[in-house]
Amino acid sequence: QALGFEILPSMANFIMAKPDGVTAETLFAQLREHKILVRYFQKPRIDEYLRISIGTDEEMQALIAVLRIILC
Repeated sequence: QALGFEILPSMANFIMAKPDGVTAETLFAQLREHKILVRYFQKPRIDEYLRISIGTDEEMQALIAVLRIILC
């Protein structure tokens, strides 16, 4: 949320995160270029969100570092 994402409530091992200022599809592609894999579904109601699985602390820190590069 501190990076501008809308996060849907979740009790699972993933979150649905809607980026601000960039489309989910574009961010998906940019993350992939940095070898960060998340899920993007081109389906009604969820095509504005990325599905981000919760990984290890190191994986989550890598995701945050790359997001800061892309979004800031």
